[in-house]
Amino acid sequence: MSGILDKERIIAGPGFNRWLVPPAALAIHLCIGMAYGFSVFWLPLSKALGMKEAIKCGPDVGFFAQLFTTTCDWQISTLGWMYTLFFVLLGSSAAIWGGWLERAGPRKAGVVSACCWCGGMLLSALGVYLHQFWLMIVGSGVIGGIGLGLGYISPVSTLIKWFPDRRGMATGMAIMGFGGGAMIGSPLAADLMKYFATPTDVGVMQTFVVMALVYFVFMMAGAFGYRVPETGWKPAGWTPPPAQANNAMITQKHVHVKKVWGIPQFWLIWMVLCMNVSAGIGVIGMASPMLQEVFGGSLIGLTQKFGELDKAQLASIATVAAGFTALLSLFNIGGRFFWASLSDKLGRKVTYVVFFVLGGLLYFSIPSSSAARNVVLFVGAFCVILSMYGGGFATVPAYLADIFGTQMVGAIHGRLLTAWATAGILGPVVVNYMREYQLGLGIPREQVYNQTMYILVGMLVVGLICNLLVKPLDAKWFMTDAELAEEKRLAHEKMAASEVGAASSASDTVPTGVVLFAWLAVGIPLAWGVYRTLQSVAKFFA
Repeated sequence: MSGILDKERIIAGPGFNRWLVPPAALAIHLCIGMAYGFSVFWLPLSKALGMKEAIKCGPDVGFFAQLFTTTCDWQISTLGWMYTLFFVLLGSSAAIWGGWLERAGPRKAGVVSACCWCGGMLLSALGVYLHQFWLMIVGSGVIGGIGLGLGYISPVSTLIKWFPDRRGMATGMAIMGFGGGAMIGSPLAADLMKYFATPTDVGVMQTFVVMALVYFVFMMAGAFGYRVPETGWKPAGWTPPPAQANNAMITQKHVHVKKVWGIPQFWLIWMVLCMNVSAGIGVIGMASPMLQEVFGGSLIGLTQKFGELDKAQLASIATVAAGFTALLSLFNIGGRFFWASLSDKLGRKVTYVVFFVLGGLLYFSIPSSSAARNVVLFVGAFCVILSMYGGGFATVPAYLADIFGTQMVGAIHGRLLTAWATAGILGPVVVNYMREYQLGLGIPREQVYNQTMYILVGMLVVGLICNLLVKPLDAKWFMTDAELAEEKRLAHEKMAASEVGAASSASDTVPTGVVLFAWLAVGIPLAWGVYRTLQSVAKFFA
């Protein structure tokens, strides 16, 4: 089995169609992207024992006691820690094992990711069955979080090497899948829980098992679909742009991952990603209550404020807000492909300038549109903001490849994702605690987010300054020819597939039908997810 997974065995020969690699990456990202949608399980799990009403834990049952209790239901705030663990472990595991991934290759990393993510879900299913939350924490939180990190970065270096002419577009396609994972997984999980639910069972355990098995098939297919190009491969008819000719930000040399912690440009880009993500991720978590509290009854044609609505009216505006959240998810996903592809034309640095300047202006406009009760401007601003939030994720791998070279860009990207782990804590804390602080001062609900928006503008200003300070690297940071040759040897790179006994070049010519099937295999679930999301969006416009 190890021979099948070895990097030397997946070097593509002449004639291989590079368009077979993006759907392989999408197959993995669409599965692990369900991490964004895990909140669909919180409400059913909070009533797993009581069914209709939660059996509340006593005041003596704290967080750690809830890890082992079998007599009362878990609180949603306790369950939410798994969401935090996902992104902390994603960033830290990508940083720790990014260098191993570059040498082991994307196929082996993809297989390990599938085993961790899907195995973690199965362990979580056991935790639900035994009502032991610590099993869910270890399963999906820790083991699954490691699978997230490896799966997230597994295609980055490979796609950049297959698409040197369109780096942004290539990474945008894969990372779009991570944003789309919840769009497929959330409605699928809701349907499965509804199917498996009984008067004595909320159906979460069975849903975990089914989704783990389905995801495992898709992720293994994606892992075995990965191929890496021969050393020095480039698309037919394409020549690398000459060094320093209007593209001083794009290097032809390579930096070793072990050096990046000491390079100022790495930390500047780290701050660029951290500020962009902190601003966006804080808003994502509060999008639904923000719209409801700011506009209240006006969302359903009434004049009452949020605190003056009755239970039925609150349910109606919650439905509208759910459609708003679904609309934001579409812009988040679409922005990943749109902005990353546009960065191939504008350049990565200019693209981030747009993110920070336009984003800052839009955040600054939110209090005004709220005061004017203008839903269209409010929603439009957040749609564009969320598109740039997603675009920031998709553009940064290409930014790293431009600055640090392509040899170890996957490992460097892994270390940069610690910025995401930091932002996953910083953003929600700023938004949530500022909201509570403002409410504590007696400020009306429709105004409690105003100061938060200005704080987020400040974050984007910091990101803008850091981005403007990014300059080409000094020559001292790059690997020498001898160091690069040694790294290529350790990474099992070969000049041609024939060097490892691969089949003849004719056998690497992939039929068009196979490429089409691969795209349909990921395209149909994605289209179904978009359809289900549009159904929710329709409730907002209704």
